[in-house]
Amino acid sequence: METWTEIFADLDWSPLLISLKTGAVATVISFFLGIFAARKAVKASSGKKAVLDGILTLPMVLPPTVAGFFLLLLFSRRRPLGSFLYETFDFKVVQTWLGCVIAATVIAFPLMYRNARAAFEQIDVNLVYAGRTLGMSETQIFWKVVIPSAGPGIASGTVLTFARALGEYGATSMLAGNIPGKTGTISQKIAMVIQDGDYLTAGIWVAVVIVIALAIIILMNLIAGKRMKTVKRW
Repeated sequence: METWTEIFADLDWSPLLISLKTGAVATVISFFLGIFAARKAVKASSGKKAVLDGILTLPMVLPPTVAGFFLLLLFSRRRPLGSFLYETFDFKVVQTWLGCVIAATVIAFPLMYRNARAAFEQIDVNLVYAGRTLGMSETQIFWKVVIPSAGPGIASGTVLTFARALGEYGATSMLAGNIPGKTGTISQKIAMVIQDGDYLTAGIWVAVVIVIALAIIILMNLIAGKRMKTVKRW
């Protein structure tokens, strides 16, 4: 018992805090961007939808290191965009926590987008027509009719997005590096301690990630279940 107490007392909890902050911010950004993109995709023609869907889903099928490579090329201070952001706004993306957020957002965004789009496509169009008949604006219909109706799908997308952002490793390592206390996330910590042969510490961090993931999934399912109407099973 004393051994476990000493292990937890000596454990550096900064990777957990960095991962939670990164996951939370990336989820919020992906939530709004994913809903916006899904709305545009649903209303687009079949040809435009295919192209848009391919571009927005690409980070999900690419290896994370490939996505990280493109992000590194894009935001490096040796490149036009990276140099412009640094010289004009003093924004440095590479080797910073901002890089963690951007990498996690890019990798997790497709999950939010695809879940939101699938949820929007399953909405009964008669609900939209009813809202228009009642004199509601398109914005009111979207937030008061479409979003609540697509709630379970959006909630699932949010959970998956947070879980993916929380566990992102490849793109984050490429763009933000592994700076302890600054950009060192749980995934990077696990990889680092395994390389050092410290399987005990790695096991502790794995257990922490599993507990967090299960807690979030159960909580979101409970929230989504309360909002859904009770359906009689056949």
